[in-house]
Order: sequence, then C-alpha cells, then structure tokens
Amino acid sequence: MKTPHIPVPSPLSLWTTVRSVGLFNVACSFAALWAFVKVSRALRWRLKTTQLRGPPRTSFIYGVLPNLIASQGTGGMYEHWATEHGVAYMIPSILGQAIVVLCDPRAIAHFYARETWTYVQTPFSLALLEALIDRGLLSSHGEDHRRQRKALTPGFSNVAVRKLTSVFYDSVYKAKGAWDIAIESSKDGDVVIEVQTWMNHISLDTIGIAGFSHDFGSLDGKRSSVTEVFDTFGTNQQASALNQFFILHALAFPIITKIPTKRTNLFKQLNVTMGKISNELLIRSRREKDVNMSERDEEKSIIGLLIKSEGQDAEFHMSKEEVVAQMKVLLVAGYETTSISLTWALIELSRHPDVQTGLREELLVFGADPTYDQLKANLPYLDAVVHEILRLHPPVGEITRLAAADDVIPLSELVRTVSGEMTDSISIAKGTLITIPVAAINRSSAIWGPDAKEFKPDRWLTEDGINGKAKEVQGHRHLLTFVDGPRMCLGKEFAITEFKAVLSVLVKNFVFEMRDGPDTPVEVASGLLPRPRVVGEDGIGVPLRVRRYE
Repeated sequence: MKTPHIPVPSPLSLWTTVRSVGLFNVACSFAALWAFVKVSRALRWRLKTTQLRGPPRTSFIYGVLPNLIASQGTGGMYEHWATEHGVAYMIPSILGQAIVVLCDPRAIAHFYARETWTYVQTPFSLALLEALIDRGLLSSHGEDHRRQRKALTPGFSNVAVRKLTSVFYDSVYKAKGAWDIAIESSKDGDVVIEVQTWMNHISLDTIGIAGFSHDFGSLDGKRSSVTEVFDTFGTNQQASALNQFFILHALAFPIITKIPTKRTNLFKQLNVTMGKISNELLIRSRREKDVNMSERDEEKSIIGLLIKSEGQDAEFHMSKEEVVAQMKVLLVAGYETTSISLTWALIELSRHPDVQTGLREELLVFGADPTYDQLKANLPYLDAVVHEILRLHPPVGEITRLAAADDVIPLSELVRTVSGEMTDSISIAKGTLITIPVAAINRSSAIWGPDAKEFKPDRWLTEDGINGKAKEVQGHRHLLTFVDGPRMCLGKEFAITEFKAVLSVLVKNFVFEMRDGPDTPVEVASGLLPRPRVVGEDGIGVPLRVRRYE
C-alpha cells in the first residue's frame, strides 16, 4: 500500500496565507486564544482553590501591592490582616490575581516540607535570580536542587565551620585595629563610625577567605571590582517611585526585568563581576590544590567541593556553569545576610545600653576569645542576643512561591471562607501564589506574646520565655529566619558562628551609642536586600559613636 504524500508548506507559502487572511485577523485570533487560555486557567483556579477572606483591593489594577511595596514594615500589615481575617487569607494582587498568605505554623510546616517540588520559585523571582547569579542553588528546583545542595553540604558542616572560626576572628580583629587607630587620633576619646560599611567588609573578606581562600582586602582599604559593585547597591537610593513601578509590572510580566534600568544594569554588572572573579579563583585553586593542602582537606573546603563536583565521576556532578553559579550564590549570601544582622545588632545594642552592658560583662568574665564549641554552648546571653536579632530583623522578610501542582494545606485552627463556611484546610490549585510573611511570623503577638515587638533577649534564657504557640513554629529555634525544609539555609551554622564571633570581639572592646541619641529613628533602605539606615543619612548610613571600653 502506498503511503500518501502530505506536502509540508514552505515558510513563503505560510506567509502568503497570512497575508491573504490579513495580519489583523491573525493577531485577533492569537489574542482570542490567549484570552481563552487565561480565562480557562482563572476558572480552574477559582473552582479548585478555597476562596478566603482578605483585605479589600486598594488599587483596581494592582490590588494591595503598592501598599506593601511602599511600606517600611510589611510584617505589621500581614499581622494586622491575619488578626482581621484569620491565619490564612487572600490578598488582591495585580490584574485580578490573588495571593494566599499563610500565618499558621502547621500550614507553614506543610508548605516548607514540599518546597522545591510542589512549591517553586515564581517567574519573577527566577528572572531576578538568574539575572544576578544564573542557575544556582537558590533558583534550582526538585532533583537539581537536591543534587547541588548535597554537593555543597560538607563545606558547611559543624566540622567545617569549627575549622573556619579563626577566619571570623581574623576579619573582626582587622576592623578592631583600624577602629583603635581612629579612636587614638580623636581628641575626645570617641569617634563616629559608619558601621554598616565595616560590617559589609568584614562579611565579604570572611566569605572570600573561608569559602575561596581569597582575600578581597576590603578591610585593608583595597578596592576590588566586587567590593565596588556591592557598595553601589547601598548608594543607589534613586527614584523609589520608579522602582515601585518596575516591580509592580515585572510581577505580572517578568520579561520586564530584561529592560535596562539603573538597578537591572547593577544586577548585570554584579553578575559579570562575580563571574569573572569566580572563574579566576577556580583556575587558581585547580592549580594550587596539590601544593597548598592535602587531597582530603581540599575536598572538604567549599571551593574544593566545587572543584570535585566538576568531575564526571563525582557522586553529585555539577557543570562548570553550575559551579560558577554556586560561587556567586555564596558571595551574595556571605556578603548580604550576616552584615545586615550585625548592623542591626549594633543598632539594638546602642538603643539598649543595659543589654549591651550585660553582654559585655558575660564576655569579659569568660575571658579569651571563645572557640567554636564555646560560642555554641558557653555564652547563653550572647546566644540570646543573636537569636533575638534574628527574630526581630530577618534579612529576608517574606518569600513567595508558585504552586506547581494542586495541594491541600492543613491548618491548626479554623478560618472562615468568603462564603462564610469554617474550614480546617485549604485547597490550592496549580498556579496559585503563596506568601510566607517571615517577619510577621517572627514578630507576631499571637505567636510570641504581647512583648513580641520588643527587643528582649531574656526571652531566650528561660523555659517559659518562649510560649506554646511559638514552639509550634518549625524552624531553627522556632524562627523562620533560615526558613525550613529542603530549602533551609545551607550556611546557617556558618552565619550564626560568624555573627557570634564578630559581635563578641566588638562588644568586648568597644562601647556603642547612637550618634544622635538612643531615640534616633532608623528606617529600612533598599540595598541588594532591605537594610537599616539612620533617617536622613545617604545610602545605607548607620553612624554610631564608638569608644573603647576601659
């Protein structure tokens, strides 16, 4: 039997057909198809997702997003809405969309247990992450995320961090030396220091040495390309209205992130700069690995693990592009998060001199610089101060994810739906946006008690200092600062140990005060992540009055 010949139309014949039908009619057909798909998805979402109560739309186009983006503290808004509408509610978003907000410990635990598989990065988040660090650990999902995380995990184990503790001390003692010289040169025995820049440089030099055996030298005054681009983010406080407009529209149309703006150009510049230094460090480390360290030690260092993962026979193989992306992730995380936490710690200790004095007394009684194990177990007040900072000021205040599959989320208490029914679970359709308001949960009066908004390290020192509801939050020490589940921060132990080591040296040797008095207002400014800034200062300025402790 002869197979019938079906002619394949050429591109020219297709173009002729389009012209004969008319470009306008073709465009209308595509528009109709797009609208049909959109309407079908919207109907499916409405049928399969529990319709929850929530705040009214304040903008016909943008929902309540302008209020959130312009807010100095989204945590307060999320908590207020939870009080009004229950532990799970919906907020109106752009172009008629809605976002489900979870403020319930049981629901959040369910969510985090399924992150990277059922709940994934949103298209907007992926666009920003890929512009900044390419396809690394933060932007990967499912099996790719598991593989990349497994390859890096030994570099952040307790054993690895124990060996790196001396690096944390080396960095902070460089800063101490520079501050000593500045104070000696002062007539009054004190000096005003912009501490945030110093915390940035301590963090950058530390991750450079601890992670990649490379000293950026920022504490010595060296100006590397990486330092300059990082610092530029802090001084780029331009046109907040333009930034808000950009973010609002990019949430609906992520391709907008490709449009060159001052901020997206900074992202691109930082990506290129980090890529260049990462490649240089990899090439150098491959050459030196047999000279400077044993094979065993080399494989357990962070850069050693990355080089090992490039091998085709590696248990958790990563491509060269993935390896470079991990280095960018570690640079950004090492620079941003710890420096933000250290800055907030110095601000809160300046506002609360009694806490600062109590911490200094504990450190002076202890004596010598504590080892890794002593930082973990022998300084309870230092531990309390550090965790109170992490509770009140998480570097990332909220996360939003996209449901990649239908799901049912259980709740620990009943919520009322739009129809008036009470339910102890909510159905989530594929394509639903879910927000976890980290800062709101960490500071929630319903979870942490009536003093939740206060800086009160003593709450960590007694059994009854953390009440029953807070103990239901699954995360490091009942906090969501390091999130939970498969995406729990890989560098948690590294970050906490560095935080404690640096803070211990600074508080033991110096006394900190707000330059303009304890009631000096502090606001949140936009760096790469939200950062504190004294009101009226340029960039991310946090000037503190510093004197030696005698």
